[in-house]
Amino acid sequence: MDNVRLGKTNLEVNKIGFGALPIQRRNMEDSLAILNMAYDSGIDFYDTARFYTDSEEKLGNAFEDVRSEIYLASKTAAETPEDFWNDLETSLKELRTDYLDLYQHHNISFCPKEGDDLAKAMQEAKEGGLIRHIGITTHKITIAHEALDSGLYETLQYPFSYLSGSEEFELVEKCKRLDVGFIAMKAMGGGLLKNAEASFAFMNQYSNVLPIWGIQHMSELSQFLSFPDDLIIDESLKSLIEQDKEELGDNFCRGCRYCMPCPEDINISLCARMSLWIRRFPTEPNMDEKTQEIMEGTKDCIECYACVDNCPYELDIPRLLKENYEDYQNVLTGKTIIK
Repeated sequence: MDNVRLGKTNLEVNKIGFGALPIQRRNMEDSLAILNMAYDSGIDFYDTARFYTDSEEKLGNAFEDVRSEIYLASKTAAETPEDFWNDLETSLKELRTDYLDLYQHHNISFCPKEGDDLAKAMQEAKEGGLIRHIGITTHKITIAHEALDSGLYETLQYPFSYLSGSEEFELVEKCKRLDVGFIAMKAMGGGLLKNAEASFAFMNQYSNVLPIWGIQHMSELSQFLSFPDDLIIDESLKSLIEQDKEELGDNFCRGCRYCMPCPEDINISLCARMSLWIRRFPTEPNMDEKTQEIMEGTKDCIECYACVDNCPYELDIPRLLKENYEDYQNVLTGKTIIK
C-alpha cells in the first residue's frame, strides 16, 4: 500500500490511517480482532484521543508487543498544564507505551502559541522524549491558520472530504507549502457520505494528505483494504460526488459537537441532521422510541444562540433543529414518505 509523508515529521505512514474513535463502541474482543486485522494488513498509523473512553486501552492491548512497528497518535483537550500532564500520563499508561509518535491539542477553543503555558508543556514533553511530534486538531479555520502561522505545529488535523470548499482546499495547499502534515478527519463527511470508494478516490488526489477512516466493523476495514492504491475518480464516481454535493450543500451539521453541551440538554449533533440520517440511511433505527424522545427535546430550544456562537460553520442551529423536528414528525406520522 502507498505511503504518505507527514510533513516535517518525516514520518512515512500507510495512506490508510486508522481512526480509533468508533472502536470505543465495540467490546474488547471485537476491537482487538479489528485492530489485529488492520496491523496484519500493513496499516501502521492509529489516531485516538484521551476523550475516546476506552479506545486507548484497546490500542494498548493490541499493540504492546509490536509498538516499534506502528505510529500512535493521541490527543488532549486540556486547557491547563496540569490537565495536560494528567492526560499525557494517562494516555501513555492506557496505550502501554513510554512515548507517543504524535500528540495533538484536541479541538480546544484557542491555538496555543509560543510562550503560552500549554505550548511550553507540549515542548517540554517533546524534549523529555514522551512525545516525538506536536500537532493540533480543530474544526475552526481561523485556529487552523493561526496554528500554521505559529510555526509550532508539525501536523494539522482538520475536516476534509469531497464536500469541502475553497477554504479547505487552500488549507491543504498551505500545509504543503509549509511542510506541515495534513491529517484529514471527517473523510466520510461525519458519517453522512455513503460511498467509501468515492471518498477514497478523492483522497488519492492529494499526496500530502493522510485520511483517517473511522472504523468499527471488519466489513468497513475490508472495504478500504480492497481499494487499489491508484483508484481514481471516474465518471460514475464523479457523478455520485456531484449528486452528494447538490443534496448536502454546505448548510448541514458535520457533527463536530462544538455546539455542545446545550444548556437545555438538546442532542444537537443528532437532532440537527436527522433529516439527512433518515434519508441517507433509511435502514437505521431512527424511528424507535429512544430517538423519538431525543427529537422531542428539540422543542426545549430557547433560541439562546449559544450554539450558533460556537459553531465553526456558522449554522443557524435553532432553525435547523426546528426544521429537522418538523420533518421527523412528518415522516413519523406518514405525511412524508421516504422512498
